[in-house]
Amino acid sequence: RGLGCSARRAREESWLKSLFVRKVDPRKDAHSNLLAKRETSSLYKLQFHNVKPECLEAYNKLCQEVLPKIHEEKHYPCALVGTWNTWYGEQDQAVHLWRYEGGYPALNEVMSKLRQNKEFTEFRKERGNMLLSRKNQLLLEFSFWNEPIPRDGPNIYELRSYQLRPGTMIEWGNYWARAIRFRQDSNEAVGGFFSQIGQLYMVHHLWAYKDLQTREDIRNAAWHKPGWDELVYYTVPLIQEMESRIMIPLKISPLQ
Repeated sequence: RGLGCSARRAREESWLKSLFVRKVDPRKDAHSNLLAKRETSSLYKLQFHNVKPECLEAYNKLCQEVLPKIHEEKHYPCALVGTWNTWYGEQDQAVHLWRYEGGYPALNEVMSKLRQNKEFTEFRKERGNMLLSRKNQLLLEFSFWNEPIPRDGPNIYELRSYQLRPGTMIEWGNYWARAIRFRQDSNEAVGGFFSQIGQLYMVHHLWAYKDLQTREDIRNAAWHKPGWDELVYYTVPLIQEMESRIMIPLKISPLQ
């Protein structure tokens, strides 16, 4: 009887431990290598600038004078993907998206050269007087998303930002690799990115729409496609926070 009780007790303890011990997924690579585009080595920088309300017009004018010079200068291995003002969401905010061809070495090269650029140094100084706060993130693009290429307008843009639960990036990527096919009919998918430096486990989806009503119609139409509801059901629990910005491109933005 004593041996039977001991065996039963051992089984119960083993079962209880299984409730609290999570098995390790035997992956042998970082999620950045598993999810990012392999055919390119581009690194993206997403900048958020909160501008003093009375300075927004002057800030936009300054950016439109200086940023194209960096974008068009072949001396810098980077490109301005898009630049916007937030229309709905956090007000008096500017959002800039840059691409660095060649990854971190290209980023370091650009930053080093800009530090020696007197015009850019003056630009940063003048810009700094107009800002309340700023932050940035370094991103990679998901392999299954569209490449963000210039497009004609007029369009409004939606930046949907998701703070995921740590450890769920692979799971998110697996679901969205299937989900993206539901959102291609109207060419609204612009780009999808995940953070590497800055606020981690952040995902950003960038969409383009003719107007707010078109956005509403396209999003509603997705719910009539078999499988979309299931993918939403499984991805929502992975999210800690989410935010939507509706943005208007500046005149210099390649994404119009």
